[in-house]
Amino acid sequence: MTKKWMRIIHRYLGFFLIGVMIVYSVSGVILIFRNTDFLKSETKVEKTIAPNLKGDELGRALKMKRFRVEKTEGDLILFRNGQYNKTTGLAKYTNKELPYVLDRMTHLHKATSAEPLFWLNVFCGVSLFFFAISSFWMFMPKTKIFKKGMYFTAFGVVLTIIMLFV
Repeated sequence: MTKKWMRIIHRYLGFFLIGVMIVYSVSGVILIFRNTDFLKSETKVEKTIAPNLKGDELGRALKMKRFRVEKTEGDLILFRNGQYNKTTGLAKYTNKELPYVLDRMTHLHKATSAEPLFWLNVFCGVSLFFFAISSFWMFMPKTKIFKKGMYFTAFGVVLTIIMLFV
């Protein structure tokens, strides 16, 4: 009876989540390259903010993560991909962003508990765990394919453990 229900839930949950799983797989691969300019396009930005800001204040005003002043030349503060005039408050910089659809996909993938989407992430995570466990109910334990599958499972677990500590 358990085998029958595991198979039914596994099948229909898989059909239900196919769209979300495609989004998670594509955005997961894209996030691997988030420290590069892969698929990103440049946008030139000119923004006037408060004058006379210092390093951290400037980074917060421009909403830039990992902001760092590279050097100061007179009234100009130079930072990665841009500059800020302390006197006028004019900041000129280049912003690199993913196309809108890919940006939304990666945002979904990175949702935190502070966002309403986190319930979808929790549901998908629990569902993936269920898929992994319920796959053991897809074949009879005494069959050759199940035994062979157990070798693959053991190899996968050992490889994962090795990769975690490399």
